[in-house]
This record gives sequence, C-alpha cells and structure tokens, in this order.
Amino acid sequence: MEIYLVGGAVRDRLLGLVPRERDWLVTGASPEQLLDQGFRKVGRDFPVFLHPETAEEYALPRAGGDGAAALENDLRRRDLTINAMAMDADGQLIDPCGGKADLRARRLRHTPHFPDDPIRILRLARLAARYHHLGFRVAENTIELVRRMSARGALNRIVAERVWSEIARALDGPAPRIFFEALRSLGALTPIMPELHALFGIPQPARYHPEIDTGLHTLMVLEQACRLTPDPSIRFAALTHDLGKAETPAQVWPSHRGHAEKGVAVIRRLSARLRVPNAWRDLACVVARYHTHCHRLDELRPTTVLDMLEAMDGLRRPDRVESFTIACEADARGRTGWEAKPFPQRRLLLAALEAARDVRFTDIGAGPDTQAVARAMRQQRLERIERVLHQDRRPG
Repeated sequence: MEIYLVGGAVRDRLLGLVPRERDWLVTGASPEQLLDQGFRKVGRDFPVFLHPETAEEYALPRAGGDGAAALENDLRRRDLTINAMAMDADGQLIDPCGGKADLRARRLRHTPHFPDDPIRILRLARLAARYHHLGFRVAENTIELVRRMSARGALNRIVAERVWSEIARALDGPAPRIFFEALRSLGALTPIMPELHALFGIPQPARYHPEIDTGLHTLMVLEQACRLTPDPSIRFAALTHDLGKAETPAQVWPSHRGHAEKGVAVIRRLSARLRVPNAWRDLACVVARYHTHCHRLDELRPTTVLDMLEAMDGLRRPDRVESFTIACEADARGRTGWEAKPFPQRRLLLAALEAARDVRFTDIGAGPDTQAVARAMRQQRLERIERVLHQDRRPG
C-alpha cells in the first residue's frame, strides 16, 4: 500500500500556501482493506474513504489498477494540470501533466480529461478568481476548449444544485467579480446565468452612471459589496439588484423606469432554476425592489419609509434591513468616480428603523379594539420616523 498527497494540497504547498484541506490517494489497497482499518466509505459514483481519526479523504485510483501507472492515470483524469500532481511520503513530486511548470508560469491549463465533467468549467472560473491576485490566467488553449464545450451545450447538462454550489462558493471567495468575468470570457455565462449576461451592452444615464454599461456597473457593485461584507448572501443581492434592467425595451434606453419591480420576477425565476436558498432569494428580492427607495431616502414620506420597512419584515428582522443597506451602499459606490463617496442613507434608514421599533404596546395601552391599537402604534411609528427624517433634513 502506497499513500500519496494529491490535488489542491500539493498545488498550495508548491505555491507556499497553507492547504485548506488535504486529500490522499491510495494504491495497492482494496476497499475492503480500508474498511477493515476503520475507514468509512462515503459517496456512490466515486467513493472515497474518511480516515477514522482525521476524517481526511482517501481515494483509490479512478481508473483502477495498481502502482505508479494507476497513480498517473488517476492524475491525468483530473481537471487542471496544477491539480494533477501527487507527492509521496518522501516529498517526491509525481507530475505527469506538467503542473509544476504551469504553476511557475501562473497558468491554468486543462488536462486531457477536462471535458469529462462540464462542472469543471465553473471550477476553472473559481480558481481563476481565487488565484487572480497571484497573477494566474487561463491558458489560451483552455479558453478555446471551454468555448467549444459551451457552444456545444455542455453546461446545459449539469444539475442545478452543482451549478449553484460553485456559484455560492465563488461568492464566498476572495474575488467573485473575477469569477463572473472569467465565465463571460469563457463563453459560459450565458448558459449559467443568462439574466446576468443580458445586462452587458445595456446603457444607463451617464449622469448617474458614468460607466454607462449595466453589466459593468453590476460587477462594480459586486466588487464594492465584497469590500463591505464577507456575507455571500448580500453579495448575491448586490449581483442581482439590477436584473430588471434587461427587461427594459431598447427604445426607451437609457431610462429604466420600473426596473425594480421587474427585477423581483427575474430573481424569482433565476432562484427557482438554480435552487437558490430561500433566504438568499428573499434578500435579493428586497434589494431589487427597494434599492431606489433607499437612494432617495431623504425625499420619501414617513409612510413610504414605514411601508418599505414592513414589506421587508424589518421591524421583526432588523438584520435584514442591515443587509439591505449594505447592498444599497455597494450599489451607490459601484459607479465610476463614486467608489469613495459617503452613503448617509444607510445610517438614516437604520435610525428610522430603530425609532419605529422603539414603539411598544405598552406605549399605547391595551384595549379591546386591537385594530385601534395597531393604528395608534403605526401613527407613533410614523411620527418617530418623521422626527428622524426631519432632523436629518434640517440645514447644517
């Protein structure tokens, strides 16, 4: 029995990074032998075995066989050359696809078996995002291969849960904007997120959007969201906040009246198709529907502000309002020349929320007419919101 460290752990070790996790490949052993040693089998299509103490994953060669030939065959079946390396117990490198040279060249290049699983296209984009800061770029021949795969409809065959898993991991990563830019350059954004792809080339008023292009603005907003929060659900809301602009008829460009309401329907369709978690979908819908309200907060009436807070269930869930304001701030700053501008609307809306939540039943007094009590509470909330807004609007 020989045990080899494989995949990302070898890659990161050669890059001088601390591996996030370690995977192992075992040759010269049978499944029964591993089970006898206390390993636990998981998975069906490609079973792996969890170590009884460390819970790290150990696998047998994918193509079967034994010895060095089985190891190399397994490595050649992996996705990228930089992931197709192994290291034995003495630290000797096994590198049948030239992964070490590609690491030095900061190159993401496919293995001969890359087309075996189209989900690898999304993983390629995710690695491009993860290692972008180190100068990694996708090899030209890999770009050509992926574009051919995308054109043949390879991505249409992936189950939604696998697609969403990769998107969610990218949104939780260090550079989601690079992930979506990579998908677009690879010709893979259209089959994965046609709603996002449709935004590129759609103009917006230059007065408010010097960058003009809605797709570019969306990626700028996503980038700002990443600076403001590590929460991937807020980043998703930032990414999808303007999807309704793709529904605007071309003859009325660059105006996009009504895009907020239209965006909610688009987000619901996208979320149903990709199996987006309900909490992520609901926050994204709130941001799409009300982000223009937040930008114009100093112009709104107290009734409009309270209606908005109630619509997002903010009186019971202030955390949702906090998330909403972060996405709105990212939207405000995701414009050319606006990146460092203050966004006082965030503080103001949270202050209005706190003022409304301070109204309690005890302030009103219990009574048999519950509707009258509710009306009185609403009136007090409106008055307190008015004081917050009025104070903010006073000169000086």
